[in-house]
Amino acid sequence: MSRTLAVLVGGGPAPGLNGVINAVTLAARARGWKVLGVPKGFSQLMKGDVSKVRELTERDVAGIEVRGGSILFTSRANPTKKPEDMKNVVDALAKLGVTDLVTLGGDDTATSATKVAAAAGAGMRAVHVPKTIDNDLPLPGEAPTFGFETAKHWGTLLCNNLIVDAQTTGRWYLVTAMGRSAGHLALSMGVGSGAQLVVIPEEFPAGRITLDGIADLVEAAIVKRKADGHDWGLVVLAEGLLDRMDAADLASFVTLEMDEHGNPRLSEIDLGRVVRDVLNKRFKARSFDVGWITKIIGYELRCADPVAFDVQYTRTLGFGAVDFLATGSGNALVSLDGGKLAPIPLEKLRDPATGKVAIRRVDVTGGRFQAAVALQSRLAKADLEGDRLEKLAKAGKTTPDDIKARLSRLAR
Repeated sequence: MSRTLAVLVGGGPAPGLNGVINAVTLAARARGWKVLGVPKGFSQLMKGDVSKVRELTERDVAGIEVRGGSILFTSRANPTKKPEDMKNVVDALAKLGVTDLVTLGGDDTATSATKVAAAAGAGMRAVHVPKTIDNDLPLPGEAPTFGFETAKHWGTLLCNNLIVDAQTTGRWYLVTAMGRSAGHLALSMGVGSGAQLVVIPEEFPAGRITLDGIADLVEAAIVKRKADGHDWGLVVLAEGLLDRMDAADLASFVTLEMDEHGNPRLSEIDLGRVVRDVLNKRFKARSFDVGWITKIIGYELRCADPVAFDVQYTRTLGFGAVDFLATGSGNALVSLDGGKLAPIPLEKLRDPATGKVAIRRVDVTGGRFQAAVALQSRLAKADLEGDRLEKLAKAGKTTPDDIKARLSRLAR
């Protein structure tokens, strides 16, 4: 029986997408299969439009594995929302003669793929290759999600440049790093660049995170650095902090834009700027001047050329996707576990309570986080005693009692 494989990309970009497309095409064609590239995710198929679908050959994918972006583009269109969209997708794939579907994307794309395969019946199987620069999928063996290593690399280089600028100009940079609700990328960028402080949501107890709580950590770092003779530094704030903040707390500092459901678009907020405004009010009352620059880093990383790790990783996953379709059964997500290809039923990654794929968060009890904290400019218990406390108070233009009353809970 002849087989036709279709490959598409959903969700946001991540370095390495082209590596998967390259390997899927080469591996499938080596088996004598026809390979179809579906542009812009499910969006065109949901309209029943197959006019832009094209056959992929070895020549089409030659050399793309080292390039960022996606030759098939991407889309967040979700065919599971409306029955008519699902029917159009299934009918379009049947019209193309698709027997095997490979999707690249996140949880929504994976769910869409499995539901499309189920609706198509026994005539089609699906395999999903997970990607995200956020590294927040619970893959076996602590395997990173593809694209993360590249994002970490380029994000670290950007932070390195900002640190040199901060030192040269005597300023503090407040950088907000992408990462959705987890702090993996922010922590890696901060540690890799030697940032003076990294703040991630996992370090806060369950419940709401307050602006004052974040500002306290930043203030403590600034005052401690000042006491040691440094008027510059870099702070990396994880975007996921916003997910656990009260919109009302933010509304006094920024105009909140709402989505179609009436929820605030927290991901569009420059968290560094908000924290800066909180601290400026405090510092102005004490005539304490700090030079600030705020920056969001994220979109610069998503379509970067992949580093060697992600080139090898994604091509391995692409081969694994085809190998699973050729030798396995059912539908799955393909990953690496201990260096070996490991197809996983998507249901095994889902949280039974929410029905969604569980989020892998930073382990704050683990060595990576503990080492990171120890190497940052955070208050220690010794900072709150004797001459050291007097020095901190003088640097912060306040009193020892004020330092102890407001910031002693941060001491480690």
